[in-house]
Amino acid sequence: MFKHLLYIFIGGGLGSVLRYLISKTANNPENLIPYGTLTVNVVGSLLIGVVMGFALKNSSAYQPLILTVATGFCGGFTTFSAFSFENYVLLKNGDYLSFMIYFSLSLLLGIIAVVTGVFLVKNF
Repeated sequence: MFKHLLYIFIGGGLGSVLRYLISKTANNPENLIPYGTLTVNVVGSLLIGVVMGFALKNSSAYQPLILTVATGFCGGFTTFSAFSFENYVLLKNGDYLSFMIYFSLSLLLGIIAVVTGVFLVKNF
């Protein structure tokens, strides 16, 4: 059990640091939407799709990989709570167009990324 928690801890720490760096670099208050958060959510969705697609394809999937990457890294890297707060701010500021674009793109691209990741692993 401790070993599993260690895998998640390491992955989560790495994911959180990378998310911070990307968001710090790409999020700009002058932009219509928070591109850094959008990027990490889509990339994280693609990555979890690839890892879980691998797990579905290979019944003997390597458990530490799943714990480190899917649970830890993707959990620390993707930013649903930040996404939710940023949408709240857009709504609070009355920026309904930005809210609709950001909300819709995040959900649509996130789901497409997961499906793409699973498809890539299953077919290649």
